[in-house]
Amino acid sequence: MLPLLLFAAGTAHAGRVSVQLDGVDGTLRDAVMAGLELVQYGEREVSAAQARRLYEHAEAQVRKALEPYGYYAVDVAGELREAADNYTAVLHVTPGDPVKVGTLDIRLDGDADGQREVRKALTAFLPAKGSALDHVAYEKSKATIQAALFASGYLDAELVTHQVEVTRSSNSAEVHLAWKVGARYRLGATTFEGGQFPPQFLQRYIPWNEGDFYTQDQVLSLQQRLIDADYFAVVQVQPDIEHAADGTVPIKVMLAPAKRTIYTGGIFIGTDTGPGVRGGIERRWINRRGHKMKVETILATRLRTASVQYQIPLAGPDNHTLSFGANFRDENTDSSTARTFGLAATDSRIWHGWTRTLGLKFLTGDFRVANLEGDTTLLYPEVSFSRKRADDPSFVRDGWSLTAVARAGQEGLLSDTSFAQASVDAKWIRGIGERSRFIARGSIGATHAGDFDKLPPELRFFAGGDRSIRGYPFQTIGPPLADALVAQAQAECAAHPKRDCQDLIVGGKNLVVASAEYEYYFKPNWGIATFIDTGDAFSSFGSYRQKVGVGVGARWRSPVGMVRIDLGFPVRDENASGVELHIVIGPDL
Repeated sequence: MLPLLLFAAGTAHAGRVSVQLDGVDGTLRDAVMAGLELVQYGEREVSAAQARRLYEHAEAQVRKALEPYGYYAVDVAGELREAADNYTAVLHVTPGDPVKVGTLDIRLDGDADGQREVRKALTAFLPAKGSALDHVAYEKSKATIQAALFASGYLDAELVTHQVEVTRSSNSAEVHLAWKVGARYRLGATTFEGGQFPPQFLQRYIPWNEGDFYTQDQVLSLQQRLIDADYFAVVQVQPDIEHAADGTVPIKVMLAPAKRTIYTGGIFIGTDTGPGVRGGIERRWINRRGHKMKVETILATRLRTASVQYQIPLAGPDNHTLSFGANFRDENTDSSTARTFGLAATDSRIWHGWTRTLGLKFLTGDFRVANLEGDTTLLYPEVSFSRKRADDPSFVRDGWSLTAVARAGQEGLLSDTSFAQASVDAKWIRGIGERSRFIARGSIGATHAGDFDKLPPELRFFAGGDRSIRGYPFQTIGPPLADALVAQAQAECAAHPKRDCQDLIVGGKNLVVASAEYEYYFKPNWGIATFIDTGDAFSSFGSYRQKVGVGVGARWRSPVGMVRIDLGFPVRDENASGVELHIVIGPDL
């Protein structure tokens, strides 16, 4: 029993009660304070009798609060003090040694422990043998095994034994768990309700064959595919447990159509493009075969575009789609200008988890690089593979993206030159603790061209800008104009005084860029960042000149997406100095 000491005689007075606690810190202290009734009365007036009653219950409450963390031999000492009509409960806690798990016995009948998710849950079970007994971890691990069994198709799995026996004399515990797993279910018929398309059309999104073993990953994959199709406002995919029979469970899909026509528009600002407006119209579905069409335009200081795209989804479970498009692009950067028209036909589908796209593209137009003008016509096939994973698309703490692209053209086949080009872009994001993130980014590219001068700026490599090397303006890093052509370029400038002749950058055949960034969020939606970017765009490895940009930035998780504002500084570059502002609004991946 706790000793009771009251000083002063005025026990009839009401006052406030507070707690002075020592002997435990961190999580244990938080648990004790949360379990003390004394703390709950901290903002109330209490009489001496109430203070005594609350104090007398404190010892049992401290013991109860620490038992879930494995402390069963807790000693509590202290006193209740009165001063100036207020009461202070002084509690000295000695938690002792935690109970250790001496026996961990987990049993599953049948072959369920051979399934990957179940095996993973069993291996990760906490508390492990020899570690401190933790009831919170025990309950969480128990629930994880149950969820893994259900996710692997054991829909009738039942926990029949769950015992934790604590022996105080040996300060040890025995954990006994046993599941009656039952049969593993297979996937039955899939029914769709509430959608605007016939079932035959929706079958293409089902990623399994009827009769395959049920897994929750397959169910979630169907749900994600229907969401990604962008036809529906509501998508719910659930196993129909009530009608499961003979080891087969049907799948029920509830759908509600999304708004059919989307109008988009807005004002934006980007340090690469300047201020501008964008607008578009998208028809999510044109007919019952799910065809789509989208028209979009951008009018900015340095960029004007207009595009139209028509999509035709094809049968099959791999999101197979044909797309046809046309676009006009008028771009004016510090290093180049280009006015091009393009046509494209592409075939995309999911391939082993990757989005694989095969395309044939036609590009024609005029351009100016380093004040030298040119024109080109190119017809070339293109192939790309892309994939990304994110725990939370709106704010990624564990995710990555990878995109690889290759293209080639042959002179004489509606192309002014032969060329081949490949590039890879990657990004990796990982949370550090609860408030920080580390972000790594990299790009590499290589080009072989018969006549490099015939390649427009969009098929040349430049570095510098928001998503490249910060501290440098957009596309201002690359090989300079050859000395033999400088005089010609300067003559062109003299004939056209309005042109900017300071940066004679022609773009490179190769690209290497890498970036590392650290973010710290001092509030849930506000953070600061520091970064280092490095790399170069170059035409031969002998001409590679590494550029480095460092800086700091602010981060805001706004209602419309992540807003990034960075100040970048070039490092040890005699041709660049000062500070460059970079603003980007958009998702992490």
